[in-house]
Amino acid sequence: MLDDTLKSQLAAYLERVTQPFELVATLGDDDTSRQMRDLLQTIQSLRADKISLRTDGLDGRKPSFTLQRVGSPNSLRFAGLPLGHEFTSLVLALLWTGGHPPKVEPEVIEQIQALDGDFNFEVYMSLSCHNCPDVVQALSLMAILNPKVRTTVVEGGAFQDEVNAREIMAVPMVFLNGTVFGSGRMGVEEIVAKLDTGAAARDAAKLSAKAPYDVLIVGGGPAGAAAAVYAARKGIRTGVAAERFGGQVNDTLAIENYISVLETDGPKFAAALEAHARAYEVDIMNLQLADKLIPAAEPGGLIEVKLANGGSLKGRTVILSTGARWRNVNVPGEAEYRNKGVAYCPHCDGPLFKGKDVAVIGGGNSGIEAAIDLAGVVNHVTVIEFMPELKADAVLVRKLHSLPNVTVHTNAQTTEITGADGKVNGLRYKDRATGAEHLVPLAGVFVQIGLVPNTEWLKGTLELSKFGEIVIDAKGQTSLPGVFSAGDCTTVPFKQIVIAAGAGATAALSAFDHLIRTPAPQAAAA
Repeated sequence: MLDDTLKSQLAAYLERVTQPFELVATLGDDDTSRQMRDLLQTIQSLRADKISLRTDGLDGRKPSFTLQRVGSPNSLRFAGLPLGHEFTSLVLALLWTGGHPPKVEPEVIEQIQALDGDFNFEVYMSLSCHNCPDVVQALSLMAILNPKVRTTVVEGGAFQDEVNAREIMAVPMVFLNGTVFGSGRMGVEEIVAKLDTGAAARDAAKLSAKAPYDVLIVGGGPAGAAAAVYAARKGIRTGVAAERFGGQVNDTLAIENYISVLETDGPKFAAALEAHARAYEVDIMNLQLADKLIPAAEPGGLIEVKLANGGSLKGRTVILSTGARWRNVNVPGEAEYRNKGVAYCPHCDGPLFKGKDVAVIGGGNSGIEAAIDLAGVVNHVTVIEFMPELKADAVLVRKLHSLPNVTVHTNAQTTEITGADGKVNGLRYKDRATGAEHLVPLAGVFVQIGLVPNTEWLKGTLELSKFGEIVIDAKGQTSLPGVFSAGDCTTVPFKQIVIAAGAGATAALSAFDHLIRTPAPQAAAA
């Protein structure tokens, strides 16, 4: 099942296994079961001295298999084949079960091991989902480290009846003890924080005790990462408070326009950004959401950023790089049916609509790219564009019109996303030329209408544009002295990764220039 190159790579990784464990498979007579048997036999043969294989499992899901460390009650199960984007998750699970240490901060490991309770996780994923591996790997690690955590990873394509019965229309989808726990990308720190009820208060106290930074960066996307590297290279104390390092890049599938990088994907790029920042000993604080900005009381004084968990950070300068998020259509049914047919990532959720009819709202590059991608998977795609013509690049429009299973409606205003029995069943739009209303029966709606800046928490504090963007000058300076900004949250005219990174560097250099020209209050008094 694995080609020779992949076998060689896997064999090299399995050399790191130090503790014996067994694979216990529950198999049927179907093709997927035969493929699973072949895969597991290959894995076992590559490290027969440490890995054993049994095929007498009695699990209700066929095919499936557990990874069971000898003498340990840990419980990690894969239902369906963990290939595609999840092959890395399988390899890591093999290594961790075999005693190879995970690349996770020691305090996170301690937090996982200290969790007390009964945690039975089921995570549904698709093999084409680039957001799923983070969640799968986090829950796999938790099951390996703590016997009170049980994790089952379910490949939705192999258990379509189960997916339909639970009305799963977006992945990753996580259930805890039979109840929905969360959906979308989540890292291990975020999951543990949701389970450890006292974590927020402890984290807030820890953050508030930190010494002031020379440069405090809020947001860890390309702009924030670049700002961190450029600031740290000046030898000044630099900190980054981010909800998740990498920002929206984590949700991007293919990146082919970052100069010098021919091709990569969002998660890899985000990981590279974080590694680069950590190489300069930047203090990275993940899972942090800024709540309030308090300007310095006097020139050169400390600027304070209050966090949603109650903590507080201070800096002589602050760089705001909070980025932007998907814009909502804000029509009836959108919120109600989110993850029940309303989706935002065609790469992750597209396979769940195989053979069904879907719509894409938005005729820009992202919308038309989504429609083209979906057309290869679903039965039919309807594109709804508000303006009289599509706004995407001509090459994309030509490709779209060449597809036989795509219908385009321009000058069309989405008025409602309809549904029944808890999931989407149609989209209603109005012809803006005639006023006539139309209902398109379908199973899914992908919203691709651009971005909205994450700046609501700054209203009344500094100058924002009518679109909510932070107003900056050529040096990234905001209307507040000592506060700079960069990236998609600003008035920069083009929202691109490479532009955000460049703007982050500009903001960091401007912050450094401000620092060397502005004495601290105590120094000025002396």
